[in-house]
Amino acid sequence: MNKQEIYKFLNDKNIWHEITEHKAVFNMAELSEINIPYPEADAKNIFVRDDKKRNYYLITVKGDKKVDLKEFRKNNNTRALSFASENDLMDIMNLIPGSVTPLGMLNDKEMKVKLFIDKEFIESSGKIGVHPNDNTATVWLKIEDLINIIKEHGNEVEIVEI
Repeated sequence: MNKQEIYKFLNDKNIWHEITEHKAVFNMAELSEINIPYPEADAKNIFVRDDKKRNYYLITVKGDKKVDLKEFRKNNNTRALSFASENDLMDIMNLIPGSVTPLGMLNDKEMKVKLFIDKEFIESSGKIGVHPNDNTATVWLKIEDLINIIKEHGNEVEIVEI
């Protein structure tokens, strides 16, 4: 799904969302230069794989957090982790670097990717801001709706402390 297809999907499912269109952003520093309505709910997404290239994970945390992959591995019983390649990102989720988002999992035909969401999203405002498979906009959703969308698609979702 591309950006317009994501918008149509959300509208067709009658899922509450707001859209903030903006210049293309490739990292959290660039996003911080943009006036967004819910800065406490913006998400950082890290696409990783295990050392055998068998398991792929999307780790979604609050925008201001850092993720220690060794600590994450220990706490979540995974093999050694490293960043997935641009080719893997394109092949699995049809995304380019800078547009990584849980909504990209809707393009994961084989349901290869497991989503780990920082429980802080649930404990705070209940909202999350993610790209609509394109880094020129942020879609604000209720975290429960995002989790349900991904689970309905067939991917595994785990809420964890990061």
